Amino acid sequence: MRVNYAIVFVSDMKRSVEFYRDVLGIPLKFESPGWSEFVTEGATLALHACKESTPAEDNDERPGRCRTGFEVPNLDEFHKRMVDKSVMCVQEPKEMFGARIAQYRDPDGLQIGVGEERRS
Repeated sequence: MRVNYAIVFVSDMKRSVEFYRDVLGIPLKFESPGWSEFVTEGATLALHACKESTPAEDNDERPGRCRTGFEVPNLDEFHKRMVDKSVMCVQEPKEMFGARIAQYRDPDGLQIGVGEERRS
């Protein structure tokens, strides 16, 4: 298993791109109003624009939150292992964005994406 991506949810794309690019010094791959990516030596670092949510909303995609993604060789085997270990699954394996992806929660409730390695 390897870390495949980290998505940082941001309230102001321009301000956040400037921080990660100009302050931290991470080279920008591309920028758009809703999604921007940076060039790293491993996993993709992406910024995803979203609006503030109210405290009453149970929203994982709000500014200041992050979602990590992992890549595994066989998602079905991984999913079975997670179910056997009683890990909360919020999305069973399915095709999304050109890949097979499942979503789980860690013990503190952080959502974790797991995708299957793409076969050539």
